[in-house]
Amino acid sequence: MQQTSNSSVQSNEERYRRAADAAAPPRPKTPRPIVILGAGGIIRAAHLPAYAKANFPVIAIADSASGKAAELASEKGVPHAFNSIEEAVRFAPADAIFDVAVPATQITSILPQLPAGAAVLMQKPMGETLDEATRIRDLCRQRGLVAAVNFQLRYSPNNLVAVALHQAGLLGDLHDIEVQVRTYTPWKLWTFLATAPRLEILYHSIHYLDLIRSWLGNPAGVYAKTVRNPQSASLAATKSSILLDYGEWKRVFVVTNHGHDFSSETHRSFVQWEGTGGAIRMDMGVNLDYPKGVPDTLAYAERGVSGSQWKELPLKGNWFPDAFVGSMGALQSYVEGSASELPIGFESAYETMALVEAAYRSSARPAEPLPL
Repeated sequence: MQQTSNSSVQSNEERYRRAADAAAPPRPKTPRPIVILGAGGIIRAAHLPAYAKANFPVIAIADSASGKAAELASEKGVPHAFNSIEEAVRFAPADAIFDVAVPATQITSILPQLPAGAAVLMQKPMGETLDEATRIRDLCRQRGLVAAVNFQLRYSPNNLVAVALHQAGLLGDLHDIEVQVRTYTPWKLWTFLATAPRLEILYHSIHYLDLIRSWLGNPAGVYAKTVRNPQSASLAATKSSILLDYGEWKRVFVVTNHGHDFSSETHRSFVQWEGTGGAIRMDMGVNLDYPKGVPDTLAYAERGVSGSQWKELPLKGNWFPDAFVGSMGALQSYVEGSASELPIGFESAYETMALVEAAYRSSARPAEPLPL
């Protein structure tokens, strides 16, 4: 292969750096007021910090647990707090965006309480099963809701840069996506998961399945196996291997192990893309030493360049909390008409749920026996 000239390499580096610098989450021209339904940990740790950084106005928080919303509102400077959904809906102005961050099983009881035609961002997953996702989808259709699901990994700063590099031509023909997570996740932080019949794919790897769909669309099918860990024997499956079928020219898979409680040098948390022109790798630091985490990273390598090495690019934040700017920004931009598409809309989210369901069905089927 002919070696690339130094001037060409420098030109490529400048092009990729410009693309990375320009990568940014969607933002509305005029942010609308946000009414948050739910005052749990994800609101405190991600939604509110992200909205504060983006100057998105949060005007109220509601939670059915007495005093919980008031405590969080006081701590974060939110002007209004309510102990019921009904009070918050009565208070909400006509242009409010409802940010629903409750356990998946509660979504179907909350959506009918919202005004017809309201704009709503639902926390993932879109129900715990495909049947629940179908009911949520049908409610959104029947009530004319402008609804999205918070699959915010699409808007993490490092994925936005990865997309920009691909659009700038770095990857060429993309033929490989690999997701690896090998770390220790303290599941006890989410008490509702103690009795959840589905865990790892539904509540974690769903992010990666949705991210892959954002890059490649829906696969033809999926092979999967999700298994339990004897060190967390009271929980449902917390380790998964998922292989997505995009034909004979693409290898796409997700492998996760959340019980790796050994020293950090063997922990992994990354997505890697490979193509005919180069490769991109992003590290998701939130999974490492959760919930404290470490900074996210993004690096790329060009194929066919003499002495090619991975080059790291600076990022404008981390998955948590900065990606939450993108999901709310995408919904607000679509509602105001400055964006023509809503990539995380409930119809697309339903397809991610269908992929999750297919993975669980695959896992439940017997493997191909050896022909002995």
